[in-house]
Amino acid sequence: MRVATWNVNSLRVRLGHLERWLAEARPDVVCLQETKVVDDDFPVEAIRGFGYDHVCFWGEQTYNGVAILSKLPLTDIHLGIDDHEHDTQPRVAAATVAGVRIYTCYVPNGQAVGSPKFAYKLRWLDRLRMWIARDHTPDDAVLVCGDMNIAPDDLDTWDPFQTEGQLLCHPEERERLRRLLDWGLVDAWRELHPFTSEFTWWDYRRMGFERNHGLRIDHIFVTRPLFERTRDVTIWREVRGWDQPSDHVPVSIDLDRA
Repeated sequence: MRVATWNVNSLRVRLGHLERWLAEARPDVVCLQETKVVDDDFPVEAIRGFGYDHVCFWGEQTYNGVAILSKLPLTDIHLGIDDHEHDTQPRVAAATVAGVRIYTCYVPNGQAVGSPKFAYKLRWLDRLRMWIARDHTPDDAVLVCGDMNIAPDDLDTWDPFQTEGQLLCHPEERERLRRLLDWGLVDAWRELHPFTSEFTWWDYRRMGFERNHGLRIDHIFVTRPLFERTRDVTIWREVRGWDQPSDHVPVSIDLDRA
């Protein structure tokens, strides 16, 4: 089973890109972020035409938005973090597919270190971890993916000296991500490529892609039982070179069936 994650940075703008990539990569499940479309306008029929009959989504106009597209049935769908706090920003959706609990996440960017939005980001990550830990054990088949807006380590940034302490690379963000992983998740791409520096996001400005000034901030995290079923993890870098691309590229994981 191939599961993928992609921050499409506007589903209406990139619907053609999505169709092209789905035909090429043929994932069974696709988790999207930054769909930027209200629920009434979500292109359900077009996506079903791409071969994905099972869809859940939660969105808003202009900002945020998450979705799960699947060739296989989705069960136990949940939108938003399931805790006592009220979610107004559509940033996470969860569903079970073929026995795997899948979370698609669009973690807050944080705006600037020390700002109220940065504090919100740290709190949001704490809430995500508490929710997952409440509902699962590390022995369950759990997959957490999406635009996490954090480069975990120096290998995940184009220049660790220039990015040190900056947004997306700040120690407090990395610590929150480490807490999530320490609960019982494996960074699947890094586990398979311990010494490789590859990126999933390049800024539109300053010729970021052309100069390869990127960050690895789109991730697939899995529990150990799922990692033992992992055959490969792929960063689809070439998609960033398409005409009018998203600033992010897809990441996919290939799992042997249980």
